[in-house]
Amino acid sequence: MKKRSSSQKIQKARVKTKRAQESVTIGMDLGDRTSRYCMLGSEGESLREGQVQTSKAGMLEAFGSLGRARIAIEVGTHSPWVSRLLGSFGHEIVVANPRQVKLITESSRKDDRLDAQTLARLARIDPQLLRPIQHRSETAQTALTVIRVRAALIGVGTSLVNTARGLAKAMGERLPKCDADQRGVLGAESMPAKLRQLLEPLLKEVESLTEKIKDSDREIEQIARKDYPETALLPQVGGVGPLIALTFVLTVDDKTRFQKSRDVGCYIGLRPRRSDSGQRQPQLRITKEGDPYLRTMLVQGAHYILSRRGPDTDLKRWGLRLAERGGKRAKKKAVVAVARKLSILLHRLWVTGEVYEPLRNQNLRDLQKKSAA
Repeated sequence: MKKRSSSQKIQKARVKTKRAQESVTIGMDLGDRTSRYCMLGSEGESLREGQVQTSKAGMLEAFGSLGRARIAIEVGTHSPWVSRLLGSFGHEIVVANPRQVKLITESSRKDDRLDAQTLARLARIDPQLLRPIQHRSETAQTALTVIRVRAALIGVGTSLVNTARGLAKAMGERLPKCDADQRGVLGAESMPAKLRQLLEPLLKEVESLTEKIKDSDREIEQIARKDYPETALLPQVGGVGPLIALTFVLTVDDKTRFQKSRDVGCYIGLRPRRSDSGQRQPQLRITKEGDPYLRTMLVQGAHYILSRRGPDTDLKRWGLRLAERGGKRAKKKAVVAVARKLSILLHRLWVTGEVYEPLRNQNLRDLQKKSAA
């Protein structure tokens, strides 16, 4: 009897220790070089505070051998790889949305140590208070880097082109307009010899960047075709090419993360803000949450859909009706609304694998009229 009671005590002690380890909550304020963390126990007591190097080796040394714990971090530059690394150690990771943590962002006593404490206490009470963010996978992050590099090249090229145009205007000349994929030419032959000689360094860099952008386009098409064949479903919609399709798939990453396709518009930040109070329901701008680059791509696609070049579709007709309502911002609102609808449509095609019918709603209305007649 004594042996059994002693063994039971040992077992209970082990269970108690295990539960204590599992109830540990850590808040960590990520810095570029070092990060501050605060460790809380099951009753909210402070167990340990410290500093760790913001590197893979530092995270491994501090948290690699620690029992399973809940670790809260804020979204930022380092949060994707840190969350994946800590998750591989067996920890529960909560990536906080900084827009929702006003206790940190608007605190009058803001420093790294207090931020870590606040994250830990909020995560211990209820992780949903932090509106957790789900980072994309490492594979998707790597492929998305190719798209980000292309965007950076376009930004640099645009800056150089604008500089060349400004310098030419100052000398009484104008560079002719050109498409984005033909910026390397810029009508250099039509310029006076002296001006062409002065602008030659800029023109050569623009030409080099244009070729690199074309190489990136080919690489993006290859990645979409080889690694993400599901992107072939999305260009069924006019205004959506391999770039928008791959950006959408990589940014969302997991098509099952949304219960309804309508939630995608909110995720990208194309949902209007809400500040309702009583009978007052003001019209506000969109939230602009989520990935800004994907939002920009969808807006560009919406511009094409509403343009004369865009094919006749239900989405285009719906957007044009919104634009015809008048007002200074009617066209802008229509573009944003079409971009939101476009994101929903792309997710729906991705999930179902259906064949896109551009005039499905119109055809249904025509059939109903014929049957009624």
